[in-house]
Amino acid sequence: MSARIIAARRTAVAPRGGAFRHLRIEDLAAPVVQAVLADAGLTPGEVDELVCSNALGAGGNPGRRVVLAAGLPERVAGLTLDRQCAGGLDAIALAAALVASGQARVVVAGGAESHSLRPLRAMPDPEGGPPVAYEQAPFTPWPDRDPEMAQAAAALAVSLGITRAEADAYAVESHRRALGADFRAEIVPLAGLQRDAFTRALTPALAARAKVLAGPVTAANAAVAADAAAFVVVAAEETARGRGLRIAASATLGADPEQPGLAPIPAIAAALAQAGIGPADLRQTEVMEAYAVQALACIRGAGLEPGIVNPKGGGLARGHPIGASGAILAVRLFHDLSAGHGLAAIASAGGIGAAMVLAAG
Repeated sequence: MSARIIAARRTAVAPRGGAFRHLRIEDLAAPVVQAVLADAGLTPGEVDELVCSNALGAGGNPGRRVVLAAGLPERVAGLTLDRQCAGGLDAIALAAALVASGQARVVVAGGAESHSLRPLRAMPDPEGGPPVAYEQAPFTPWPDRDPEMAQAAAALAVSLGITRAEADAYAVESHRRALGADFRAEIVPLAGLQRDAFTRALTPALAARAKVLAGPVTAANAAVAADAAAFVVVAAEETARGRGLRIAASATLGADPEQPGLAPIPAIAAALAQAGIGPADLRQTEVMEAYAVQALACIRGAGLEPGIVNPKGGGLARGHPIGASGAILAVRLFHDLSAGHGLAAIASAGGIGAAMVLAAG
């Protein structure tokens, strides 16, 4: 049994502390869930499951809260998935597996993230001292193999010979493409925001003055922390009736945790092999731009055609709402891909890469 995406929407992406700063995860997600069901011509009662990716919400099963806030039946349990940046794409892959196995006919899947309202984090001192605050959760058991993400991107740039000038030029182009794009068909207006708030007329001169985060990685060529939600409706063929995009393949693989930016490369190869195609067969590719360095490494390492990657800009021009970012890639493909195959790919902390091939027709 095959699975198809028959509707896909998202909120705009707002930087941390911006227009969505007061909105909880379920406040971001519920309007999007309601919109995709309306687009699909389905009632809440036809939904069998909801899968929500979230990375920063500190538990409590946000997926369940989204179910209830969106007005879905109480029998829909709601599932939360934490695979950090890869979670939004993996939520859709899990939905497709549920449908393909016959366990569900209609699954709403995607992700939601509030950087603005993420809980403060601290570890207790086992000796009775004051709690020790921390910003980043551990992604490996070994502190010496668990780099801060900007530091990992800087090391990747050095190992591959990617310069700051190249990274800045990539970021400038991402903003240029996004500024010229119209996203109204995919964005659900929320809190008065109907366009990605961070997109701007970035110039090489402005990029050159950006704060350095690590080596060639700067505030201009790294994605800003952000709030957003994105969801799709995954349905069995008898419900889809040929609508939307077929989920042709997906793969999520682990790789070296010290170089998470390279992790999508084997995942892309695996997903393309499953679909029986190569990079030259793709019509459009959406690659998450957490860092320009990481995006460049992925494009080059996977043999992707740069001209079809993120044709309307990417994460550098939007921001990075961690749990929602992978789902946003699928939303982009749903609204743009009219023929052939498209690819979504994302790197994740801990050395994880996820990729999905979608097919029109």
